[in-house]
Amino acid sequence: MNPDALRKATPEEQFEEVTRGTVDLHSPEDLKKKLQYSYDSGKPLVIKAGFDPSRPDLHLGHSLLLTRMRRFQDFGHTVVFLIGDFTALIGDPTGRNATRPALTRDEVKANAETYKQQVFKVLDEQKTTVRFNSEWLDKLGTEGMIRLASRYSLQRMLERDDFKKRFRENVSIAIHEMLYPLLQGYDSVALKSDVELGATDQLFNLLVGRQLMREENLAPQVIMTGPILEGLNAKMVEGKIIGDKMSKSLDNYVGVSEPPDTMFGKLMSITDDLMWRYYQLLSSKTLKELAELQAKVASGEVHPKAAKLGFAREMTERFHGAEAGRKAEEDFEKRFAKKELSAEDLPLFELSLAGAPALPLTKVLVEAKLVASATEGRKLMAQGGVRVNGEKATDPKAELGAGDYLLQVGKLKAARAKLS
Repeated sequence: MNPDALRKATPEEQFEEVTRGTVDLHSPEDLKKKLQYSYDSGKPLVIKAGFDPSRPDLHLGHSLLLTRMRRFQDFGHTVVFLIGDFTALIGDPTGRNATRPALTRDEVKANAETYKQQVFKVLDEQKTTVRFNSEWLDKLGTEGMIRLASRYSLQRMLERDDFKKRFRENVSIAIHEMLYPLLQGYDSVALKSDVELGATDQLFNLLVGRQLMREENLAPQVIMTGPILEGLNAKMVEGKIIGDKMSKSLDNYVGVSEPPDTMFGKLMSITDDLMWRYYQLLSSKTLKELAELQAKVASGEVHPKAAKLGFAREMTERFHGAEAGRKAEEDFEKRFAKKELSAEDLPLFELSLAGAPALPLTKVLVEAKLVASATEGRKLMAQGGVRVNGEKATDPKAELGAGDYLLQVGKLKAARAKLS
């Protein structure tokens, strides 16, 4: 590591940037001391964040942690992307009201590979250390596991909110679930981490690692937790952003692997207030640059839409490249700002009538991937949100015969369909 990289910003400037949007920080004084030591000595800090590969794909909410890791990385620190292939076999009990079903080694391995493909759209692959916690947890063995379990009391483990709630409601808590925080904590001991990052609901687990490091006579890691990102439909209410967290099940998410046009369009649909929240948590712009942009918007020098276009382009470029970001913005402007919709630029779905005279419009919308289900299609049709060849389609029993069609759902989704 080049010591000069660690000195391109003062410890105070680094502290301001890496803590933006932080919820919990244990402790600010420790972090300032570590940053100062790193700056003076030229020795990078070890920044750890763990990801259990329990699902194969990620959305922008998951990328919050990656963005914070990248900020540390840009200041020259060593970022460890830790894949919890061992702990995923247990399943993190955080926020769960029931025991997670166990994953197989093969499932964990397959999900881990997709993680590696996605995270380097945010992190610099050449400067990222990828580790698997099976490297040291497999070696613990029975005796090591028993010794580790002896480090923490049952009373303290039951102080966890989710365990406490399940115990109070007489909901089963499996013994192996209580090993999870200890194993995550042991990861910090094995890596000798200076800082561990996580979401705010991970605070208990992160504090266990801090405690285990003390018992091993290691300098305890600094703990930083960030917020849980609100979904696309969140709104400002009495000065606060109110809304459900970003979730695929709630359909208020932006997947990092979604097509550029879809990603760009979804981000342009958010409110101006939510835009600034996303900017703060996800953008690579510095706090100073964001303050300048907000001031220009407030004074009327920059239109809010222009600021939102900039954010949507930044995110699309991050996950798909500069050319994809440029084209997505150009297509959005044509399609929605200038009211132009070029059928030639839209995906074509060819459907067979299979001898039938026609297909239900709702079925065609599902096949064209414009709605998730026929029920959603009927609902949107009733709301006037579906157009066929430019005309509103409100009859839930509508059918389409042989021919070419331009289908539009809301302001953000469109496709061509050829029925024959």
